[in-house]
Order: sequence, then C-alpha cells, then structure tokens
Amino acid sequence: MATSLSSVDIDALSVNALRFLAVDAVEKANSGHPGTPMEAAPLGHVLWTKILRHNPKNPSWPNRDRFVLSAGHASMLLYGLLHLTGYDLSLEDLKQFRQWGSRTPGHPEFGHTAGVETTTGPLGQGFATGLGMAVAERWLAAKFNRPGFPVVDYRIYAFVSDGDLMEGVASEAASLAGHLRLGQLKYLYLDNRITIEGSTELAFTENVAKRFESYGWRVLSVPDVNDLAAVEAAFRAADAETERPTLIVARTHIGFGSPHKQDSAEAHGAPLGKEEVQLTKKNLGWPGEADFHVPETVRAHMGRTVDRGVALEAEWKAMFERYRLQYPDLATEWEALGRSPFPAGWADRIPVFKAGDGLATRQASGKVLNALAPVLPTLIGGSADLAPSNNTRLEVGGDLTAQNPAGRNIHFGIREHAMGSLLNGLAVDARFLPFGATFLVFSDYLRPAIRLAALMKLGVVYVFTHDSVGVGEDGPTHQPIEHLAALRSIPNVCVLRPADANETAWAWRVALERRTGPTVLILSRQKLPVLDRAVLAPAEGLVRGAYRLTKTPVDPDVLLLASGSEVPLALAAAERLGKEGVRAGVVSFASWELFEAQPETYRREVLPPSVKARVVVEAGVSQGWSRYAGDRGVLVTIDRFGASAPGDTVMAEFGFTVENVARAALTALTRARDAQGGMK
Repeated sequence: MATSLSSVDIDALSVNALRFLAVDAVEKANSGHPGTPMEAAPLGHVLWTKILRHNPKNPSWPNRDRFVLSAGHASMLLYGLLHLTGYDLSLEDLKQFRQWGSRTPGHPEFGHTAGVETTTGPLGQGFATGLGMAVAERWLAAKFNRPGFPVVDYRIYAFVSDGDLMEGVASEAASLAGHLRLGQLKYLYLDNRITIEGSTELAFTENVAKRFESYGWRVLSVPDVNDLAAVEAAFRAADAETERPTLIVARTHIGFGSPHKQDSAEAHGAPLGKEEVQLTKKNLGWPGEADFHVPETVRAHMGRTVDRGVALEAEWKAMFERYRLQYPDLATEWEALGRSPFPAGWADRIPVFKAGDGLATRQASGKVLNALAPVLPTLIGGSADLAPSNNTRLEVGGDLTAQNPAGRNIHFGIREHAMGSLLNGLAVDARFLPFGATFLVFSDYLRPAIRLAALMKLGVVYVFTHDSVGVGEDGPTHQPIEHLAALRSIPNVCVLRPADANETAWAWRVALERRTGPTVLILSRQKLPVLDRAVLAPAEGLVRGAYRLTKTPVDPDVLLLASGSEVPLALAAAERLGKEGVRAGVVSFASWELFEAQPETYRREVLPPSVKARVVVEAGVSQGWSRYAGDRGVLVTIDRFGASAPGDTVMAEFGFTVENVARAALTALTRARDAQGGMK
C-alpha cells in the first residue's frame, strides 16, 4: 500500500516544482532570470495557496487580493504560480517563455496574461503602483462598505527586491504610503543581498528595516524562507495589521539549491547551464530526466486553489445579495460603476466659454474639472504640490487622507515619480478616472510611469501647465523646450495642447473618454484670449487633432500651423498678412496623435498638398514638425534653452511676434515659388 505524502512533503514538493518550472523555462529560452524564482518559490507557494484570496477561474473578481511582482524579472515564478493554481496559462505557454507572441513575456504585462495585475520590470514601479491599488481599495471601501457588509476588502501583496528598494520611486512611494497609513499594503522584501555587479554591499548598506520603520511601516522578519510555517505566520501577522503598511524582510538566497551559483550574481540574469541544472536538480532531489516535470500530486495540491477561490467568490456574492436588499441604491451604484465610470449625460456639464480676453488654459482646465467632478465621482487626483498653480484642486470631496480615505484631492507631495506610478495603480481599476499634475518641465520626473501607462493602455490624464518659455522670469530651468517632443515620442500617448478655453474643454472630454492609453494636457500659465467661434471654426475640431481654424480663405497662399498659446499669435500674423495681400490660413494643431488617426482625406483637407508654403509656430523644439511643414516650410520654434526675463520679453526675443511670423510666411512663399520655378 502506497504511503501518502504529508502536508509538509507536498508543500516542499510544490516549492521545488515552482523552482524547476522557472529553471527549465529559462534554460529552454536561453534567456531570463532563474535566481529569484528559485529563492522566492517558498514565499510564492505559501502566499498563493494559503493566504491570497483570489479565484483563478475569475481573475477579475472585484474583491480579489492583488499580487504585484515588483521584481518583474522573476516573471517565471509568477507564471508558474498562475499555471499551477489554475489560471488560464498552460504548460505549453510556459515552454514558450520569452518567445514571439507568447503569453509568457520576459516581464509580466498587464492585459496580456490572465492574473497579471500590473506591468512590472523597471524596478520600483511595481512597488509604487501598489499604492494606487491600495488608495483605490480604501476609497471604494469608504464609499460602499457598511457594517457587516465588507463589499470591498482586499489587500495588495508585492514581492520587492534590493533593486526595487534602491530606486528613488520606491522611497517616494514608501514615504507616502506610511503617511497615508495604507494598511492594505503587505510587501515582502527579498533580501538576497546580490545585484548584477555582485554583493549589494558595493552600493547598498543601509538598514532597510529602520528606514521603513521611520516611514511609518510595520516591519516583520523571516530569517529562513524555507521554513514554510514561519513564512505563513509572517503573512498572517501582516494581515492582522490594518493601521500601517507592512514590510516583511525575508532572508533569501538567490539561485537557491544551485551548488555553484547560489548566492552569486551568476544566478541573476542568465540560464544556469545544462550541467548546473542537473546538479541543482540532484541537490534538491528532483528528477533530472524530464524538463517541465510537475508531479500529479503537486497539480492536485495546488489545483485546490481553484475550489478555494470559487468558494470565496461565491461567499462574497451571497453577501452582496444581502447587501442589495439592505442598501439597494448603493448596490445599484456599485454595479453601474463597474460597467462604466460615466453616468448618462455627464458631458453636458462641460462648460462653454464666452469669447473674450484673459483666461489661461490652466484656469479653463480647473473650471472644467470642477464642473465635471460632481457628476464623475471617481474623478480623483491631485498635484505634486502645485495644485494652486496647476488649477487642479477639486471643490468637492475634500482631501484624501488617512482619516478621509474617500477624499477626491490627493496630496502627492513633491513626489512626481510616485505620483505617476500611483495613478497607474488607480487606473488598472477601470472604475477610476485618475489625473495628476505638475509643471511641464517636471514631466521628466514621471516619464517612466507615463511610459508604463502607455504600455498598459491606461486612461490616466496628466495636467502639465507652465508650458513654454512664456513662463518668463523663472528662467531656463523652468522653461520646457524639448518636453513636447519627448512626450510625443512615447507610443500610445496622446498629447493635447489646446489653444484656448473652449479647446481645453474639448481636450478634457477627449482625455476622459480615451480609455486605451494616457492623455497629456499641455496648458499655459499666461492668459490667452477665448477665441470667437462665431468667426472661427468650432472648438470641437480639436477632437480630430488639427483643423482649419480660419474659415477663409478656402485656398490660402500659406498655412500657419500652431499649437496652444501660439495659435492667437498665428491668427494675428494671418491678419497682418491679409492686409499685405497674402491669403493666410491658420491650423490649430493641438494633437499629432489624433490627427494621424484621421482618414487621409481629412488630413489632405486640412493640409492640402497644393499649399506648399507652410509655417510652424510652436514654442518648443522643431523636432518632428518637418513632416507637416514640408521640405520648404519655415519653423518658428526653439532649439536652445530659454532665458530669465518677463514672459512677453522672452517670447519676443525668441521670435514669437506677429512681425516675425509674418516674415516667416513670406519666406515660405518665396521658397515655394522658387521651387516651382525650378521645376519649370
């Protein structure tokens, strides 16, 4: 009669199955990171089979716990866990690790693989994104939970590495998490003391535990991660903590079990090698004759996670039905929000501005935000300590704090990078409409988070004000020059630079409705005229990226292409040219991305090939504009850093005057005529 395995034996067997799925996948791909899955497999096994509340058959169950693999290079650990606990990820998928078109890319990708909660890989990003998930949980819980009805009650677990904790974004995020007392955060630090270059002592000798205690975190310790009982006890102690985020410092050994590569940098980012794989399997008592070996006892054991998850979700659904009977309005609101964050008629609240002088687009943006906030309850966000300048403070909802978790205004502090990542954590829950703000020149500080938002197709809105050398006296450190081009270069980011208040209103509508990627609003500090739409084309033209702002002339001699605060300048220059007998048309060019998405017939209508004389007017670098200006176009742009002086003076010194733009138009006409003559 066969002897059944004890629970200790089957847990140990399952841990090794996770280890060698990772080792074999990396070996087959001849690429990847085996060391961290080997060290963290005990932690993953305990968390996913005993602690994490999740349903592999419904990865989108709203009240599931979230797991973030911030150390995204350890992706094969996550894929192994997903496979063995019953998610829609086959053994064949694991065998295609890092291959073209596979569901198991080198780093986890949100929306690509079932069960992956956020894209990770750039170190520190997952750590900070988890904050947004925690803010979302607390906000929803404060709004919907009632005594005896924990409709929203999930936790955010993350595995973070030495590298994660070295990154500045993690420090920003950890500080903010402690301040907000985000008790749902349960982070486990893989303290393996190894980086690519060698020992962490080469560059990282701080006392991590003391640092996090000073941030306001609870810190726990697991001296040996292969002591599964101690690991489980640590997770349960973390779960019992509700007032502070928790960091579990777990002493791990990268490449655990490898006779020659454990505790060395060689185990980090390269296959172990066939000989070392066999030695490691022998060392850990694993059969070496077959790759991707999973004992049926392990499949059965870890597969029980499905039954547990189905039961957990069923229990939640039964509770929700009782909740519906007692709180029908809240239940209806919860379900409606799950379908869409936009109630019927919401866009009717967007204001229309009267023609006239003197409204900066940042001011118009603030008015639009506050008109929409009462009807869009999950429109929440804030600024990196610049809300009065960015005009992003909402007049409803109050501040989001530890004491008021359902507030609408988030004070990020001077933490642009953490702000960007936190917004991503909010946006992975499609119920939310998150926004964040700073000066355009500081967009560089959160660029990595913007890039990940674009990669994940998240509907984050960024409000970047003080958009040009028109900032004036603050000088070149605060005057954005290359930033428009830099943002436009990121795939799937939509950059919008509205010309006046009504274009700003339409820009907000585009930004909020665009749920397939982030949108950047580029707004002026200085006041701009509200354009007279009775004379000019409707501001709705912004939704197509670029449009002929001037209705006449129908067939211009020259086209002036401008964005943002330079559009009124282009209009004035066109008027001047008209008095000199030159027919000039003006195109408001708010967004390259939206324009490129239009049919070719429309693009040719806005930029007729017959009009060879074109002038671009934008207070930023010229990079990229030649595609619209053409070979003979003239660019009134800036390809150097700015200067400190009053804004009007700086703009004039850089050539942003009616006279200079008109002169540029005449030059463009001359070039076009010369070229025409040459062709004859």
